[in-house]
Amino acid sequence: MGIAERKQEEKQEMQKRILDAARKIFLDKGYEKTSMRNIASEINYSPGMIYFHFKDKSEIFHELHKEGFRLLLAQLKILDKVADPFERLKAVGRVFIQFAQDNKDYYNLMFMVEEPAKASTEGGFKIAQEAINHLLELVKECQAEGRFVGMDQEYFSFMLLSSLHGICALFCKDRTTSFQNKSNEDLMKYGYECFVSLLEKG
Repeated sequence: MGIAERKQEEKQEMQKRILDAARKIFLDKGYEKTSMRNIASEINYSPGMIYFHFKDKSEIFHELHKEGFRLLLAQLKILDKVADPFERLKAVGRVFIQFAQDNKDYYNLMFMVEEPAKASTEGGFKIAQEAINHLLELVKECQAEGRFVGMDQEYFSFMLLSSLHGICALFCKDRTTSFQNKSNEDLMKYGYECFVSLLEKG
């Protein structure tokens, strides 16, 4: 390995350490109380070292968003080979829920940690646009096959995403304990299957 390649590898490793530390701090403290200084403290580096890699905490936060959505989209796009769009739509929901179960930290950062309005307009949830477009296109395909006739694509997609997010948010925030006779896994799996059965009747 040459000097340039080694330096690039070291840079990537440092950025990974920063992002891993930032993920923990954002989740523990929230966006407002997270600072470049306490991110640096988490990995025993000076704030100046953090600024060498990222201009501010907003850039770090958006990079974590992108990481999460890249991971989610990679899993969703595997389903593109499923020919029937309605079967693909149902599978998308299962993958989305599994993603939340397997990547609780990412899910909380992507959907739950509140970002100031100014920072949001500069990037924020707009990073999710590709995932939203993916869902809109899938709903459009389902309608072309005779499903969800007369439904507005954006309203319907919003309803789907909201339902999935509700299931995942309750799990990620440990708000499922009131259902004492059901495990988290059963609530997510079979709760979603109840929702699917309503779609199948529609």
